[in-house]
Amino acid sequence: MPQNLKGRSFLTLKDFTSQEIAYLLTLSADLKAKKRAGIRGELLKGKNVALIFEKPSTRTRCAFTVACIDEGAHPEYLGKNDIQLGHKEDVKDTARVLGRMFDGIEFRGFKQSVVEELAAFAGVPVWNGLTDRYHPTQILADFLTLQENFGCLKGLKLVYCGDGRNNMGNSLMIGSAKMGIHFTIAAPESLFPEKDLIEECRGIAAQTGAVLEFETNAKKAVAGAHALYTDVWASMGEEDKLAERKAILGSYQINAELMTATGRNDTIFLHCLPAVKGNEVTEDVFESAASKVFDEAENRLHTIKAVMVATIGNI
Repeated sequence: MPQNLKGRSFLTLKDFTSQEIAYLLTLSADLKAKKRAGIRGELLKGKNVALIFEKPSTRTRCAFTVACIDEGAHPEYLGKNDIQLGHKEDVKDTARVLGRMFDGIEFRGFKQSVVEELAAFAGVPVWNGLTDRYHPTQILADFLTLQENFGCLKGLKLVYCGDGRNNMGNSLMIGSAKMGIHFTIAAPESLFPEKDLIEECRGIAAQTGAVLEFETNAKKAVAGAHALYTDVWASMGEEDKLAERKAILGSYQINAELMTATGRNDTIFLHCLPAVKGNEVTEDVFESAASKVFDEAENRLHTIKAVMVATIGNI
């Protein structure tokens, strides 16, 4: 069923119902089909979009830019050296300036508190392109990829291997709880998500039929999994922890042996990219037929387009 998301910010999937997320995925699939058919739209015609990037990006920047142009909007890239955000000017002051000039604002940076402050003061929708806590646009792309491969989300088993307390572990857990997915984090206990977030997600899961599990034994965790997911072992800004992470995450590497341990012949491999092949995933798995990482990367475009169309578009 269509959902009215006009004027809403997109900061974390915690703010959206299962029905609203399902609507965004349906809209994404429709916009993808239109793109594949060579149909350019005007759903964002006349809109101006600010793209704020404190952190560098390939998929997020390109997806927002192409999505804007595909539907008739003008994207304006604002790098960390282009504006005074949080330096010579308060975040709330920048938000109020940009909100008077732009119809929507994307933010990719370090702190969730910054994107929340932007949303509180901008007066226009603000979209989270990645922060230290959440990466909600990536989850939409992941879920669209799962739907394309299995025809549904509810009841699928998705296993995330590696650093379970980063923005991807957090966001996959939230999204899975919302959509009734059987979600397992395979990680050392020291890298499980925060207890408060786990309890919040368990409360959501109780309403949707989702299952949330946390396992230190990777081979045990992946049994029956429809998809194995991983991310870099040290996120941007944590490069100094890489040696430590290698020492404790080696047994959580997604390799051919772990893919076989699922016991399924249709298990797919997912990664938000960029990947450090040889660390969190082996080259052979990354390049295998089971790997859907480039479908997933393309789906960043279609899902981001859906978020913008739903919140500021002419529909």
